[in-house]
Amino acid sequence: MKLLKLLTIIFFIFIFNISEIYAEKIVYINMEKIMKQSKAGKQIIDKISKSNEKNLSRFKKIEEDLKNQEQDLISKKNVISENEFQTKLENLKKKISEYRAKRQNTIQESTKKRVQASAEFSQKIKPILGDYAAENNISIIVQKKNIIMGKKELDITADILKIVDEKIAKIKFD
Repeated sequence: MKLLKLLTIIFFIFIFNISEIYAEKIVYINMEKIMKQSKAGKQIIDKISKSNEKNLSRFKKIEEDLKNQEQDLISKKNVISENEFQTKLENLKKKISEYRAKRQNTIQESTKKRVQASAEFSQKIKPILGDYAAENNISIIVQKKNIIMGKKELDITADILKIVDEKIAKIKFD
């Protein structure tokens, strides 16, 4: 009986020691924070923001011009002939349609550039994460957005942010 208890205790000690040896080290990283706070990420965000502001002001001018044309046409409705009014109205509708299409294309192009820049940024960070994982015996790095709860000690965002700022100065994108 004592031998059975002793063997059981030894068995459990052995199992727990093996599980500690083979335990995987899993950490997490906040990629959004790195994108927003790193030098390269800030550069990307700034460039995209400036482009969006430029497009927004350009489209506001076009909208104001189209509204003015519409008001001008409405004010001339009783002065010009019905055929001429319809012709000018059709032309205005065509301009509005072209404006909407151009605006939609610009928005899609801007979104495409933002996605490409984020992808380029992620590609630049992958080798840094790989090196960091190898140096620190990390088995898995998970994005923070995919974690419900985790110890703060497992968050490597600050360490990676420092390394990214040292190694990646700029990201080229159009």
